[in-house]
Amino acid sequence: MASVPSLAVSGGAAAASFPAAAGADARRPPPSSVAVADKSNSNGRSIQVAQNGGGMEAPLRPLDVEEAMGMLREAKTVRSAMYVPLLHRCVEAGSLGDARAVHGHMVKTGTGADMFVATSLVNAYMRCGASRDARTLFDGMPEKNVVTWTALITGYTLNSQPAVALEVFVAMLDAGRYPSHFTLGATLSACSASDNVGVGKQVHGYMIKYGAESITSIGNSLCRLYAKSGSLESAMRAFRRVPDKNVITWTTMISACAEDENFVELGLTLFLDMLMDEVMPNEFTLTSVMSLCGTRLDLNLGKQVQAFCFKIGCETNLPVQNSTMYLYLRKGETEEAMRLFEEMDDVSIITWNAMISGYAQIMETAKDDLHARSRGFQALKIFRDLKRSSMKPDLFTFSSILSVCSAMMALEQGEQIHAQTIKTGFLSDVVVNSALVNMYNKCGCIEDATKAFVEMSTRTLVTWTSIISGYSQHGRSQEAIQLFEDMRFAGVKPNEITFVSVLSACSYAGLVDEAERYFNMMKEEYKIEPVVDHYGCMIDMFVRLGRLDDAFSFIKRTGFEPNEAIWSSLVAGCRSHGNMELAFYAADRLLELNPKGIETYVLLLNMYISTGRWHDVARVRKLMKQEDLGILRDRSWITIKDKVYFFRANDKTHEQSDDLYQLLENLLEKAKTIGYEPYQNAELSDSEDDEKPAAGSLKHHSERLAVALGLLQTPPGATIRITKNITMCRDCHSSIKFFSLLANREIVVRDSKRLHKFMDGRCSCGDFSSLL
Repeated sequence: MASVPSLAVSGGAAAASFPAAAGADARRPPPSSVAVADKSNSNGRSIQVAQNGGGMEAPLRPLDVEEAMGMLREAKTVRSAMYVPLLHRCVEAGSLGDARAVHGHMVKTGTGADMFVATSLVNAYMRCGASRDARTLFDGMPEKNVVTWTALITGYTLNSQPAVALEVFVAMLDAGRYPSHFTLGATLSACSASDNVGVGKQVHGYMIKYGAESITSIGNSLCRLYAKSGSLESAMRAFRRVPDKNVITWTTMISACAEDENFVELGLTLFLDMLMDEVMPNEFTLTSVMSLCGTRLDLNLGKQVQAFCFKIGCETNLPVQNSTMYLYLRKGETEEAMRLFEEMDDVSIITWNAMISGYAQIMETAKDDLHARSRGFQALKIFRDLKRSSMKPDLFTFSSILSVCSAMMALEQGEQIHAQTIKTGFLSDVVVNSALVNMYNKCGCIEDATKAFVEMSTRTLVTWTSIISGYSQHGRSQEAIQLFEDMRFAGVKPNEITFVSVLSACSYAGLVDEAERYFNMMKEEYKIEPVVDHYGCMIDMFVRLGRLDDAFSFIKRTGFEPNEAIWSSLVAGCRSHGNMELAFYAADRLLELNPKGIETYVLLLNMYISTGRWHDVARVRKLMKQEDLGILRDRSWITIKDKVYFFRANDKTHEQSDDLYQLLENLLEKAKTIGYEPYQNAELSDSEDDEKPAAGSLKHHSERLAVALGLLQTPPGATIRITKNITMCRDCHSSIKFFSLLANREIVVRDSKRLHKFMDGRCSCGDFSSLL
């Protein structure tokens, strides 16, 4: 760090001269440190000392503010420029108290009238967070130049008051002052911070008028403004007009592309162009490029960028390491990601969040349910390790880990995290609270979800949609519809996902008139074009009511093409209502789509086998072989006292398996006495060693074994919660209804299609599903 060679004080025994006073620009602040010098040396040189027998000039020691103030108090008069390095030291230390002490000395010695020093003080107050002090000083200045105005504009933006910064800019123009390009850049930053692209465009017009658009720093600010406002096309136009692009220019555009998945290819192209222009990227550039690789899921390119980071020596930069680690996670390379994580010398909360959210995303794309759950457990373990570290979770941590709990139906862990959000104060954040509402919904706790929703001080569209969807899934259609109307009354505009939730509620309750009204409202009032999910809700409703002709008429009237899920629903519905002619028609349409889901083929096989259509059975099996779909694996999980138990169909690996099978036999016998009739399905499950589908024992499907364990190991009256990887079969769905009645228990099963809440012999799904 450069230092001033002498401290300029006059009075007393001697006076020292200020070297920058002669032949220097009085507007330029001197270096930002003050050094000890010999006040008795009249020519201003520092003390000469003998070192190792030779005469050498003593090295200068920078003063802290307290030492400098002590020396100032000894002087009678002080050169005004001397205050500037002291104020810089106050800014570096973030010491508002020291800045005020320097100000007090300036007032005492009458130096505060100097415009250059006063401007430095305005800047110091702003950067120390004292915007009111800065404004009071600014308003009292008899004279102001463009630097003073710019310091105030910049300061307000730094203090999260960008709207006030824009007001100052307008006042500056009204005062007849012409902004410099630094002023314009600061004003554009204020526009970006306040999302005021309208004023930004006016400033842009001003810059074009005065020919400032081609200045690199101005072009950079314009790119940032337009990119932040979501107008990447305008940002690119501003980018192309910058003649001398520097690393900030390129990085601004590449970072903007990294934030919008629709511009991934453009971002990577810009990076290549940057290298062709021989502009060396910095760590911010490479972090954004690695993010682009992550969005593109391009591990090969990511490895090349990683090698480039090693080449230029920024591989240990924390943001670069975080984005590299996150790319490996996105690609499922968990071992390499964990290795990078464990080898990092320094980590931030962003690092922990990247690990947790990375594992959370892997859960959604895992090749099977076993891998998904193992990644979920790893995310929970990382969260536990974070709590044991010196760092504290933030709102992103809590929202990510709550999403993991939602996916795993991990209620106990979710409740513990809920308690932590209360303790840390993050429960007040709308994102965390929305994640909490969703977690309770997915775990089958609609009352707890409602409590979390009611206690929210601010509700977003996502929150409203989540609670409406929760009531719909829990079979409480009237409450879901009422919440939808409350949302509209509150002035929140629904989106297409909200309409899916409310149409599902109408479907569950068979409210045809209401469903048609909301379907039309969506198109006419909110100008939302229906998508396949909206059509699916309407068709489900007609099928539930047994109005199969109306379901097919609706398809013809609206002219949309049903997807695999809708045709499967129609097949199941027609079969359930005994209209096999329409069931076979829907099955033919379904097969024309060349479905990819093995559950779809099992549904068709069961239908064809039950009706003796062996030619169609052979056709379906041939298609399954051509698609190489393998076998349908039946898996269920139940968590008891923080321990997770895993079951396959016909599983006998549990130490209490004899008790489980005996309990199931007893329950099924009792259920038959009160109306239970077994369904005869086929080809529903598998064993690990099977190479082709085989008939499974209906008594021993995985969810039944999990229910039996829950009944054995949980206290009477406790809710049993189970997750299942595929759709429940008809017989399990029917039998568990009777189990809930016989055991007087609430049993929640979340399968691959929906949430089933069994209580008193009824299910929240209304006994309608694409059941196998």
